[in-house]
Amino acid sequence: MTDTPPVLDASAFDPPPNSQGFYTDSLRLLGESGVPYLLSGTYALSCHTGIIRPTKDMDVFCKAGDAPRLLAWFKQHGYAIEVEDDRWIGKVWQGEHFFDVIYNLSSASIPVTEDWFRDTYEVEIYGSVVPVTPPTEFILSKLFIQDRYRYDGADVAHVILKKHDEIDWKRLLAAMELQWEVLLIHLLNFRFIYPTERDCVPRWLFDELIDRARLQADLPPANVKVCRGRLLSPRDYLVDICDWGFADVVGKGLEEQHERKA
Repeated sequence: MTDTPPVLDASAFDPPPNSQGFYTDSLRLLGESGVPYLLSGTYALSCHTGIIRPTKDMDVFCKAGDAPRLLAWFKQHGYAIEVEDDRWIGKVWQGEHFFDVIYNLSSASIPVTEDWFRDTYEVEIYGSVVPVTPPTEFILSKLFIQDRYRYDGADVAHVILKKHDEIDWKRLLAAMELQWEVLLIHLLNFRFIYPTERDCVPRWLFDELIDRARLQADLPPANVKVCRGRLLSPRDYLVDICDWGFADVVGKGLEEQHERKA
């Protein structure tokens, strides 16, 4: 990252009406809190790729142990606090405006750790210079978002294209050790989208994942029927758990998912 942070034009992201004051004050308070955090979502994507698209809120990442401290800090300053799901997300509200405080992936499978803060990337927006999610961890935060209504594979592909030299591929593989097939899916997706840019992904990584798939094909099926689809989309694979006899790997309530399905 350069010594001079890029400056993002906040208005280009088409934030909700009358929200700029909320975002400006929130980023100032985040900086004053002393709690390590990362601005992610659309703003990090723009920092890494130059892509600008509308957004309705801010995504702020922090470690799970720091989330109560961060939420309490904003509560002390008169903001409304919501813990939407204790496993991964809280919210800070002021009237109709909010930002998310995220400390785990939505699948509750990969928490934000100290490694997320190892590399420093910054951007200036809403009058503050703020840290943003590094390319490696930004990709990690997007790999499992494969819902009927939202798929972030394009974000992954674009960051690989633009920041491949700055991605810590070994760290990414280590974080995805248990779900390595998801990483392979995205790398194959990248190869299909950019056939002339395949060298952006290290050959050793691709060979390693393909070798795992080859060796796995020779193993017998597991004794327990498991559907891991709800790591990608809790609602779309609910039928597998409720009606088709598969074991679940996501602890989201079935009643809630039935309501969303309806």
